[in-house]
Amino acid sequence: TSIRTPTCATPFSLVYGSEAVLPLEVQIPSLRVSLREFVSDEDYHQNHLAQLELLDEQRLNALEHHQVCLERVKRAYNKHLQHRDFKIGDL
Repeated sequence: TSIRTPTCATPFSLVYGSEAVLPLEVQIPSLRVSLREFVSDEDYHQNHLAQLELLDEQRLNALEHHQVCLERVKRAYNKHLQHRDFKIGDL
């Protein structure tokens, strides 16, 4: 899952509140998977709850970024738009 420009976040993180862990990272531990072993279960769960509490804020930020991107696309499209007046019988 890659970061999308309009939302500045990955779709996975907007749904689940954390980044996806690839199966390869479990087989060959990456830094973030290795660090999990040194954190107590209580600290891990508290950290995860804190991330979930921030999830609504992240979603609102993603929505704002998306709306800004839509406005930018709209302005670029309307810049080249030509106004045309049609009258009855022009066909």
